[in-house]
Amino acid sequence: MTAARRAGVLGTPIAHSLSPVIHNAGYAAAGLTGWSYTRIECAAAELPDVVAGLGPEWAGLSVTMPGKEAALAVAAEVSPVAAAAGAANTLVRRPDGSWYADNTDVVGMVEVLTDAGVRSGATVTVLGAGGTARAAVAAAGRLGARAVTVVARRPAAVEELRPVARAVDVPMRAAAWDDDAATHLGADVVISTVPKGVADPLAVAADWRPGTVLFDALYDPWPTPLAASAEAAGCRIVSGLDLLLAQAVGQFEHFTGVAAPRAAMAAALAAARAA
Repeated sequence: MTAARRAGVLGTPIAHSLSPVIHNAGYAAAGLTGWSYTRIECAAAELPDVVAGLGPEWAGLSVTMPGKEAALAVAAEVSPVAAAAGAANTLVRRPDGSWYADNTDVVGMVEVLTDAGVRSGATVTVLGAGGTARAAVAAAGRLGARAVTVVARRPAAVEELRPVARAVDVPMRAAAWDDDAATHLGADVVISTVPKGVADPLAVAADWRPGTVLFDALYDPWPTPLAASAEAAGCRIVSGLDLLLAQAVGQFEHFTGVAAPRAAMAAALAAARAA
């Protein structure tokens, strides 16, 4: 397959993104010699114009922060999972030139948590209430969680997650990010979606249960203090790199229509991190 096709990742800041490493390695391994994947610096307000200006050679777009909600607005059709999450991280060019929005973050999160042993009926604590928390709540619903507790500093942000919880039919309650925040780490699954450094104080106060699964969406630096404390207590750890690979595999198959060479993509990601 030699036809020139393009894909890329939109967001800001975007220079650090490892998505080009993963996708371009996948193209090479799959023999897609005419394909290329790049980074595009793009704020949420700029996304509609940027997408509208792309030529027909563009097969798909990965969308990272802060454009995941804006991506829904440019799509002619939205997948049920993206609609439930209220955000899209994937835009796929359809034959008529319009865009289809999906959310492979949710599917990827379900995959990595299932691989870590999470089963239906689990209790879930989500740290933070931003864009990644939307995917976390949606994933909890798809996993059949018994209940979700969202621990966040801004009550208004938590309220914005309630439509997501209703869409996936999972009970959700709010908890304040205060001196008692660490008490919510006793759930079966803890998903940290907060920026670097925010959860560090919880690592000191945490009283982990060995059976807990911690998914920390960060991967640089790694391990985070939260992940290190959980691992020392015998918890199962999932990192942001695990999700980065899983969601990229879904996007690759959306864009190209061929099976993703996961092993080659994983090896490229590991090499890039090691470097």
